[in-house]
Amino acid sequence: MSVAIVYSRAQLGIEAPLVTIEVHLSNGLPSLAIVGLPEAAVKESKDRVRSALITSQFSYPLRRITVNLAPADLPKQSGRYDLPIALGILAASGQVPRETLWMHEFIGELALTGELRPVRGTLTTALRAREAKRSLVVPEDNAKEGTLADGATILPAPNLLAVCGHLQGSALLEAAIAERPAPSASVEPDLAEIRAQHHARRALEVTAAGGHNLLMIGPPGAGKTMLATCLPGILPEMTEKEALETAAVASVSQDGLQLSAWRRRPFRAPHHTSSGVALVGGGKHPRPGEVSLAHNGVLFLDELPEFDRRVLEVLRQPLETGSIVISRAAQQAVFPARVQLVAAMNPCPCGYLGDPSGRCHCSAEQVHRYRSRISGPLLDRIDLHIQVPAVPRSALLDERVRPEASHPVRARVLEARLRQLQRADKPNSQLSPGELARDCYLGPSNKRWLESVVQRLGLSARSVHRIIKVARTIPDLSAADTIEPPHLSEAVGYRCLDRHRPDAASLA
Repeated sequence: MSVAIVYSRAQLGIEAPLVTIEVHLSNGLPSLAIVGLPEAAVKESKDRVRSALITSQFSYPLRRITVNLAPADLPKQSGRYDLPIALGILAASGQVPRETLWMHEFIGELALTGELRPVRGTLTTALRAREAKRSLVVPEDNAKEGTLADGATILPAPNLLAVCGHLQGSALLEAAIAERPAPSASVEPDLAEIRAQHHARRALEVTAAGGHNLLMIGPPGAGKTMLATCLPGILPEMTEKEALETAAVASVSQDGLQLSAWRRRPFRAPHHTSSGVALVGGGKHPRPGEVSLAHNGVLFLDELPEFDRRVLEVLRQPLETGSIVISRAAQQAVFPARVQLVAAMNPCPCGYLGDPSGRCHCSAEQVHRYRSRISGPLLDRIDLHIQVPAVPRSALLDERVRPEASHPVRARVLEARLRQLQRADKPNSQLSPGELARDCYLGPSNKRWLESVVQRLGLSARSVHRIIKVARTIPDLSAADTIEPPHLSEAVGYRCLDRHRPDAASLA
């Protein structure tokens, strides 16, 4: 029977569904037909495969060749199927044994010389091949990425001849040695470089400890961007599970996985001209956007009101659920998107509202219009919004004052995060309403005080829950067991934009 079956994997979001490649040789005019919803890159593989077989000194069968990529309703894309298609043709024509094909899965793009070129999504493919208890044959350049899947058998090959030699048993491929790259040294700015800004530094520490979202409002040059870039340096190191999730998203992205960033929390800072698709992902073949590439890390949006309002609104759902669902007519892709949102903005269009020099001439209407570019539902999802005033010149040039560095701050953050994990197995920012009632007991007096604040400021239910979560994080930083009035008062103080009718005077 001139039929061969080879296993490979497709790429659908961060999933890697099994693709069974069936190759059949029959009598008729020489031709090669590929069926099973192949995209243009897959259709073009017939020419790459033919040249690779001939230059590798194999016989290209002069028969009618039919290649079926099953399941037929799953779109196939990229050149990752070149290697399994070539092996299927060789097995169907009797040039390599069929008996050993079932033990392996294959991905790889073929050069015309038979060399194997790297493909995206190796990590997700390796994880699924491990579950299927099959070894994965990959191009050599993808081997290190594949070994991140603990327990997977990764067989790197330089070319088509090496793969065929392995299948024939004449020259077996050596399994890649699993080498987890050591976390690279942190390159984030240190908090010791930030002068003054004691309130903002405290808010940043609370943000890091509880995994909260943060909005900073201040004039140009106040240090908002520097504060944001310091945040990854005080966050806890990613767990093994978090690191694999983040690496899986990077593996299927346009830039691919950078092994040097293993276990380092991502920091993404898209420009304010970015589109909604660039921010949350999408396209004809869904790819992860900035919010997914920042999974388990920080998404920094500088000049927040300059983003298109419709672009910002697409963040509402992922900030709440921690995932993105991209639906197309033929497929649906799910990308994880649990991030800490850190945003920065000016207090007014010119940026100098409240400056003692009086250089700001923005009217109350201009200020209101500028800030109303950010919708209330989006602000509700930001736990802390704080004022970041300009740094006094005396503090900026005073060398006698040594601000606290990131290292001791990170130590306090790690201790606070450990308490949260021991209590609820998650950061405070991810607590559900039921878990809030269990872990964030306020007491009668605190409840009465918070009710008066809610009535006075007109807070939504979501804002109240965010305040309580922050109020739970503050005592965690000081190893306190209960939420006291000062903790609740500090949490409310971090909501500077919660007003009924903001005007220039109240926003200054």
